[in-house]
Amino acid sequence: MSQKKEKVLVTGANGYIASHCIRELLSQGYIVKASLRNLKNKVQIKKALTNNLKNKRLDFCKLDLLLDNGWNESLQDCDYLLHVASPCIIKEPKNAESVIKPAVEGTLRALNASQKANIRKVVLTSSIGSMAFGHDKKKYDHNDWTDTTKNVGTYIKSKTLSEKKAWDFINNNPDLSFNLTSINPGMVFGPLLINDFKSASSRLIIDLIKGKYPSIPNIYFTFVDVRDVAKLHVNSLINNESDNKRIIAASEQGISFLDISKFLRSRGFNKCPKSLIPNQLINFLGFFNKDMKQTASLIKKGCYEADISETARIFNWEPTPFDKTMDDMLTSLNRFNLND
Repeated sequence: MSQKKEKVLVTGANGYIASHCIRELLSQGYIVKASLRNLKNKVQIKKALTNNLKNKRLDFCKLDLLLDNGWNESLQDCDYLLHVASPCIIKEPKNAESVIKPAVEGTLRALNASQKANIRKVVLTSSIGSMAFGHDKKKYDHNDWTDTTKNVGTYIKSKTLSEKKAWDFINNNPDLSFNLTSINPGMVFGPLLINDFKSASSRLIIDLIKGKYPSIPNIYFTFVDVRDVAKLHVNSLINNESDNKRIIAASEQGISFLDISKFLRSRGFNKCPKSLIPNQLINFLGFFNKDMKQTASLIKKGCYEADISETARIFNWEPTPFDKTMDDMLTSLNRFNLND
């Protein structure tokens, strides 16, 4: 493969999706600069992400979503930006702004710095959370927006508000050097590249495997392989058809929490739950607990679907089958000794 000379800044290098984006960029011959809030782990991360690759052109810089320091300097020698970094939570925080503020402000810092650096393309990691909630649609598409005035939860609200701010920035600045593409994944599963387990899906699978839940709520979500998400990010850099579009990266059909647990049991993880928590109990607990209130709203949403026709058309996209995604994820978890 001919080596590209283009350089890409990827924010949040120690994150689940970002680590795969970096790996994909390197495999395609890009030079990568990856940001971390703390540079102490950069040697370990670099070793993991460049393993078995001839191209190891990976450097690091220090960036914080809540601080101006370093953004302009870090982007000056780059051609593209993948803005992946954003707070990822499982439980509802005590203070919603601790999640929403860095998501929104970090996105605006990234876009302002990109404008000053004459970046050629920005790809933003958003979520189906910005599309599928706060309304009654059973099949969402790239034109839909989550209604944040409804009880959608802090994480979903943070992804919706930050993506809206990004598109406002694009629409209010007609002379920008760059176009924007947002990648909107469903629940992301698949192998881990680094020993970091803060992603919601990793934590979910680990907790199921270890028998943390005696029973589970009747909730559904669309899903996607993390490697598919990374390829969509990277391929968007030079695919002009993706310019100024929202790209859904998700399964067409939703899958239930219980179906995932059943799959894990089929692979020998017998501590995974077999039964559902009664909806009435969760609805009652929702009066007293923010997490239960959020769970109740997901139960009410029920099973839903994604319209991925635009993604398939632009990228000739065929999502990785669920069984392969999960088997590869389990193999990686086994490698990190987390399923004991």
